[in-house]
Amino acid sequence: MPFKKIHPEKRSEPIIRQIEDMVLRGVLRTGDRLPAERELSLQLGVSRPILRDAVADLEARGLLISRAGAGIFVADVLGSAFSPALIALFSSNYQAVFDYISFRRDLEGLAADRAARYGSDMDLAVGDTIFKKMESAHNKRNPQDEAILDAEFHMSIIEASHNIVMLHMMRSMFQMLREGVFYNRQRMFKNRTTRDTLLNQHRAINEAVQNRDPDGARAAIEAHLSYVEQDFVLMQRAEQNEEVAKKRFEQEQLR
Repeated sequence: MPFKKIHPEKRSEPIIRQIEDMVLRGVLRTGDRLPAERELSLQLGVSRPILRDAVADLEARGLLISRAGAGIFVADVLGSAFSPALIALFSSNYQAVFDYISFRRDLEGLAADRAARYGSDMDLAVGDTIFKKMESAHNKRNPQDEAILDAEFHMSIIEASHNIVMLHMMRSMFQMLREGVFYNRQRMFKNRTTRDTLLNQHRAINEAVQNRDPDGARAAIEAHLSYVEQDFVLMQRAEQNEEVAKKRFEQEQLR
């Protein structure tokens, strides 16, 4: 008979599995600090020695890291999907920007579809809360906060799709976006007209997801990222025109 032998389980194993699952599903993120030992042991309903055993195991696996006097944190489990050399090539290659946006358009369209179909009410509440923060930052004319919330809003949709492979892959991609590997996102939010358009596009995405309209959510994401692509082209053209104008101005001063 195809039975497997049952091995006794360490009392710390359920704690390990719970924390692993929270990291895998994006509940715990890189740099998040765990509650103090006493508080966490109370929350989990275990003794402090058992908790220490679980933490030691997770540290050995590279999921947690202890910092003297600061506490226990989620380690940088995300890392980068690409080598530094390849990232440098991305940042200097014009075509890479369009490939990146195209990649996002396809995957985020799928994520929005899945979020509208399978996201829980709480998942959708998270996205709606972030969108309201975007509206507040927009009204305060704070492009830096608006750019940060833009990334968080998109990640909330990916998280609501409940595909853990997509989640961690896109987290790595968004980290490169935040670091300006592909283009300077904050510049997009400094233009008032562009900011208004972007907010309305995010509103359309949010409304479609909240209404559980998968086709509408996918279409709204695709329209938004097509606009981002077009705006990037216009920004590049404006920069080139500015360089030409500077040279003409310098030449005119010499005459």
